[in-house]
Amino acid sequence: MNWYLSKIIFRIICGDGNHTPQFDEQLRLISARDEEEAFDKAISIGRREQDGFYNHEQQLVQWKFVNVAELYRLSGLLDGAEMYSRIQETDDPEAYIDHANRLAEHIRSSSTHKMLKLL
Repeated sequence: MNWYLSKIIFRIICGDGNHTPQFDEQLRLISARDEEEAFDKAISIGRREQDGFYNHEQQLVQWKFVNVAELYRLSGLLDGAEMYSRIQETDDPEAYIDHANRLAEHIRSSSTHKMLKLL
């Protein structure tokens, strides 16, 4: 068996869809004999994990499977190996950096909270 990294894309639609289009790009590990089986498994995951629920405003929120956009065979797992890279262009670099710093702080504080729960 081989390991593959797949990018499964879902479109998020809230209510009648009259909002800025949103897409959820999920990176998933897939175990398969070959690329064809890995692709089929990734599609199956995407179809199976389409979901919908009603938000606090009673609007239907849907995750609709779009497709498998990327598939990479992993030749080996190495500490620090690059798994994914995306170039992000922005008109406001300071806002982007601030957002990244807030995400990192959330990870740090959540990790600390989880450690405190274990004690």
